[in-house]
Amino acid sequence: MDSEEVQEALREIADPAIAKHSQHFFKTNPGEYGEGDQFLGIRVPETRKVAKQFSKLSLKETKKLLQSLYHEERLCALIILVNKMKKADSETGQQIYQFYLDNIDQVNNWDLVDTSAEHIIGHYLEDKDRNILYELAESKNLWKRRIAIMTTFYFIKNNNFADTLGVSQLLLNDDHDLIHKAVGWMLREVGKRNIKAEEKFLNQHGKKMPRTMLRYAIEKFTKAKRKYYLYKTKPDR
Repeated sequence: MDSEEVQEALREIADPAIAKHSQHFFKTNPGEYGEGDQFLGIRVPETRKVAKQFSKLSLKETKKLLQSLYHEERLCALIILVNKMKKADSETGQQIYQFYLDNIDQVNNWDLVDTSAEHIIGHYLEDKDRNILYELAESKNLWKRRIAIMTTFYFIKNNNFADTLGVSQLLLNDDHDLIHKAVGWMLREVGKRNIKAEEKFLNQHGKKMPRTMLRYAIEKFTKAKRKYYLYKTKPDR
């Protein structure tokens, strides 16, 4: 079982029409966030099926796949890692976590981040120091910053909100729309489980939040409460 077999399996189900659409959807033009990314044209459910077939792929071969120029091959590698992490003992889990950090530059689009960060970094850090998230949140690299906030989804699902709120505060002045959306999304997820925690954050930091971030955060509020926060947090003129 090697990376070439995975690549062959993916190419068998590739669709040029889907690839063309993906290039537009993931903003691959010059100056856009996904500039230069290449696609085979494979739907995510189909990629997951291939990843499941190659669940025993070694880390050495997974690295080759993760270094691919093709988006779906990197995604497949990450799904394989996520599936391994779910069954890993502590030693193997540490290896997967370190492997992820060592190859973090290959996790370079929002879907790659969202598919993997919580399940690998979040899973590993469940009972460990989480300073790495704050280091990532201060990175100049867009995807590392998104990894920082999206990792906290794992903790949110266990009703642990401290790191989501801490990382969100660091990202309040971020200038990228993909960070605004991710932070707002995670704050909304906090609110689903503890509305008081979310509202406390909004009351403290709402005026500093980009409007997209705020709108994502309050999306599930009642119309009246959304209107209240949009007015309350309107920057002073």
